[in-house]
Amino acid sequence: MSPKKSKSASDADLATPEPVCVAYYYKTKWGAHEEFLELFIRNHWPILRAQREEGRLLDVILEVPRFHGDGRADWDVQVTIIYRDWAAMEEHSDPAIAEKLFPDREAYAAEERRRFELLEAHWDVPLDGIPLPEAEAARTTRGRRGR
Repeated sequence: MSPKKSKSASDADLATPEPVCVAYYYKTKWGAHEEFLELFIRNHWPILRAQREEGRLLDVILEVPRFHGDGRADWDVQVTIIYRDWAAMEEHSDPAIAEKLFPDREAYAAEERRRFELLEAHWDVPLDGIPLPEAEAARTTRGRRGR
């Protein structure tokens, strides 16, 4: 079994809709971690939650490392979003939802600018799952090597 190749939104992806998982990584500036999380939860989470309620997103997971790190520290906030399908991933409904949720557009825009000022880096990684063999096949393979 070979790993699936990286996908982009092709006609085949749109014809057979499957969930799409994307990991969003953020590296905050020193001392800005808590403020970034506060702004993310206050301003971006309500938009993501609305999209989840509408069915565009299947799940949203916000994670941070439990410990300070091993010295490499490429990221300190990870948001994983599972989109309904490629069409949902390519849809850009955030501005329309933000207009409904945040009537003070200037304050919202200023806080969003501030949220991104707190970053050293940000990148998005669409992920492909690789199916693993069933338990029986794994046991059989392991058993042969041990003899």
